[in-house]
Amino acid sequence: MVPVIEINNISKSFGDNNVLKDFSMHVEKGENLAILGKSGSGKSVLIKCIIRLLDVDSGFISLLGEQVSALSAEKLNELRSKVGFLFQSNALYDSLTVRENLKFPLRRHWSKEQIAKESEQAVSMALEDVGLPHTADKMPSELSGGMRKRIALARTLILQPEIILYDEPTTGLDPVTAREISLLIVEVQKKYNASSVIISHDMNCIRITSNRVIMLREGKCYANDSFKNLQASGDQNISEFFD
Repeated sequence: MVPVIEINNISKSFGDNNVLKDFSMHVEKGENLAILGKSGSGKSVLIKCIIRLLDVDSGFISLLGEQVSALSAEKLNELRSKVGFLFQSNALYDSLTVRENLKFPLRRHWSKEQIAKESEQAVSMALEDVGLPHTADKMPSELSGGMRKRIALARTLILQPEIILYDEPTTGLDPVTAREISLLIVEVQKKYNASSVIISHDMNCIRITSNRVIMLREGKCYANDSFKNLQASGDQNISEFFD
């Protein structure tokens, strides 16, 4: 079976700063892959390269069998409709209601007729998925940090993506809410058989959500194993994350 994400020998530099160096990885259908690494190790750059918010300098990235660097703007937009991105900052529009925030991605990928017929049901289903069915008419400012994170995830889910990219999904949340979000990520994986890449400094989030962990160090894949095996590693560069 072809991986849903396949990254082969990519490099990315900004001037003299070589952020990614001959980096390779893959993600299988239905797998949650966590990316672990120190600040500045290239995790956020990697996730932006995956959906071509940044172009790589060399190597190639394939999503759902499509080589992203070879796609036209139209085809890239079509592919991105199958990839959900949960931003670290949530990226909700403060001037829009929850309902309007959730409908925003539909306006890019659905026809006016489909929006008129199906958008309300899509909003309801997405809010049910994140356990906030009665918040459609609220403003983001009326919600707690954990609720805003759930709404951002609902907006990610509304197009029922095959791949979800999570950028620090528990940052800024208290431990109880962070655990709830981590468990929700697992629920989404099970319900949609979604494949996910999870960038996080939260080791508890990685423990709960990941099927496999890649450690990014100096722009390269330093380790690739289960959370349990990495936790038991005697390598100081790995064990320092678990101490």
